[in-house]
Amino acid sequence: MTQPAVDHRNADQIAYWNGPGGRHWTDRQQLQDVVLAPVSKILIDRATVKAGEAIIDVGCGCGATSFDLLKQVGATGRVTGIDISEPMLGRARELAPANAPVEFVLADATVYPFAPESADMLFSRFGVMFFAQPTDSFANMRKALRPGGRLAFACWRTPRDNPWMMLGLQEAYKFVPKLPEVKPDDPGPFSFASEERVRGILGGAGFSDVKMERADLSLDIATGRGLEAALETVLAIGPASRALDNQPTEKIEAATQAIRTMLAAHQKGDTVPLGGSIWIVTAANGR
Repeated sequence: MTQPAVDHRNADQIAYWNGPGGRHWTDRQQLQDVVLAPVSKILIDRATVKAGEAIIDVGCGCGATSFDLLKQVGATGRVTGIDISEPMLGRARELAPANAPVEFVLADATVYPFAPESADMLFSRFGVMFFAQPTDSFANMRKALRPGGRLAFACWRTPRDNPWMMLGLQEAYKFVPKLPEVKPDDPGPFSFASEERVRGILGGAGFSDVKMERADLSLDIATGRGLEAALETVLAIGPASRALDNQPTEKIEAATQAIRTMLAAHQKGDTVPLGGSIWIVTAANGR
């Protein structure tokens, strides 16, 4: 497949999502869709998608949110999923319903030449926190919105507010070195944790009427399959998995047992619910 034009400032993220990050998420696509279903539900509710609308799903990954949106817009609407990860888009295309009004585009949204005023909404579940210069990226994406168009996305709040991602990492750090320090504004899952920063980015990109709603959720990382499934989630996706990557076997085994013990303390039957906290962000096209 021909590689699209990209902003060189996004090169590290593009490499990651076309490498181990993209492969891990693709391998666990069905399970991750279940874990994050509560996020999709509340985001789509707040987005108030209407039948017949044209939606751009930014950072669509393996397509779960695109297919959720497709149900909302119906046969008279259109959904375009855009992502920089070729393996994840490959899975999305495999799962797409035949003849449905949905397409998937391999592209860097920072520089992609969106058709001007062609969409009613920009939508994203965790796909917008990885841009090196997010104001530039949102300004480019806003060109696709019609007058009166709108934006809706979900992003993670602080690491402290998201034990479902951080508790495993804390256990791993008892046995392996810490990951390189990430600054609060560096691209990554928590780069939009600051309400002030998000408002500044969107205002600088030309959006108006920005609203941010905190939503606290319980995420079952076991997906109803018990303790070992929860452990598998921690070891396959997220910061603990990165910390343990390429570490000595004995350290991985020790960390794994510590994580298992920690998760067992949160187990409720076949579920292991852990807390997560997000921002639901909505805004209007400022034009």
